[in-house]
Amino acid sequence: MLDFEKFLLPCFSKTLFNLECLGCGFQRAVLLLLQGQFKAAFVMYPAIYPTLFFIFFISFHYFYKKLVPEKTILIITLINVFFMILGYGYKNYFLPQI
Repeated sequence: MLDFEKFLLPCFSKTLFNLECLGCGFQRAVLLLLQGQFKAAFVMYPAIYPTLFFIFFISFHYFYKKLVPEKTILIITLINVFFMILGYGYKNYFLPQI
């Protein structure tokens, strides 16, 4: 199997400031999901499931604009940002650091 980790984009914030951003770990979490490691994906990036739902919903809205009002998009965006902030705090302050 290919080693997909060598194709991942580096985090600009972590590279320059050694500080994780709200999206750090998302790419590796998606790779873990593709391997069927659902719990490991959550540990890697706790907001993986709401973010994937958000991406799916935005894609659906792109093709079917009349079915989804703009206000719903805004609400789902805010919910996703909320989960990203919670996941960031959970990952950096509550999980044991390895």
